[in-house]
Amino acid sequence: MPRGRYSLHDPHDHTPLAEEHFHCAPGPSGWRYVSQLTTPAGDQQGSVDLALDELGRPIRLELHAAGWQVRGAALDGVTWVRTDPTGAHAAEGNVRAHAFTGTSPAFLIATTRLLRLTPSATATRVRLVAFTDPVLAPRTVDQSWALVNRETHATDNARLTVDEYQVTALDTGEQHVVHIAGDVVLAAPGIELEDLESPPSTFA
Repeated sequence: MPRGRYSLHDPHDHTPLAEEHFHCAPGPSGWRYVSQLTTPAGDQQGSVDLALDELGRPIRLELHAAGWQVRGAALDGVTWVRTDPTGAHAAEGNVRAHAFTGTSPAFLIATTRLLRLTPSATATRVRLVAFTDPVLAPRTVDQSWALVNRETHATDNARLTVDEYQVTALDTGEQHVVHIAGDVVLAAPGIELEDLESPPSTFA
């Protein structure tokens, strides 16, 4: 069960945004990721709880940020309920999309589990509902993902396979690269892996 810490920063000006303390693990029914977010000053900022089924579909999502809460799952596309900080108002949403995304590294892992890409120059299109900070506002985004490289490295514990993905935002054409090993993001725009207590899990 990997445990560790990511630092999150603005990918454009590198302003520190948060630290995300996480643990995650595959299980008999899929994969689960749980994290707590703190501000750069150390104050509580939010949390992520994401569970996937064996096909990579989100069977449960719970996000907390700035008093806002989102609960969601794959249902007729994806369905969610967003609750305001007072708890007085809740709005339900539904989009014909494949999964969710957001600032947490968990969503990058989840997308790769859903797509199950093999090394190829061919890109696969995916529609996602992004929950944007700081109030978890939903926004539908279209991306294309391609697994452009896979390398295996020798480590002290075992051989580590690192996948390099090229991700394209289809509305702007902006491209970026994501490096993932098992269920841990090694590097991505706005994300740095600062600490890892145990090796990434390997998926069958």
